[in-house]
Amino acid sequence: AALDGPVATDPDPERFRELMVGEEPGFADVLRCVFAVRPHESETYLALLEREPVTASALADTMERDRSNVARSLSTLRDRGLASRRRHLLDGGGHEYRYEATPLEETRALAETLDEWCAYVHARIDEFGETGPF
Repeated sequence: AALDGPVATDPDPERFRELMVGEEPGFADVLRCVFAVRPHESETYLALLEREPVTASALADTMERDRSNVARSLSTLRDRGLASRRRHLLDGGGHEYRYEATPLEETRALAETLDEWCAYVHARIDEFGETGPF
């Protein structure tokens, strides 16, 4: 599925500005900014946090959303490291996929890695100011 332009993969400075001014951001706002997910994807992550490993269909029923939309959200969350998928064998044969949210502790670790990367980028920018980019 195509993403809507570079915002989905590159941090959008406007998102950061929105978080820094105005009301205090909620957890879903921070998720959207740090992990470049859309509102419905952050809602899916929050719903997934509240459940045991669950199928896309069961989660869609709980959220009262279309299964295909929830499945796309789950795919994005997996790409961003916010969810995992495991194959579960059924007693009558066949299998289904069950999804789990990445625990908040691990999500925090991902955000800390982002912080470290930002510090590195800031240091590099400072070096460019002193010596130029070349």
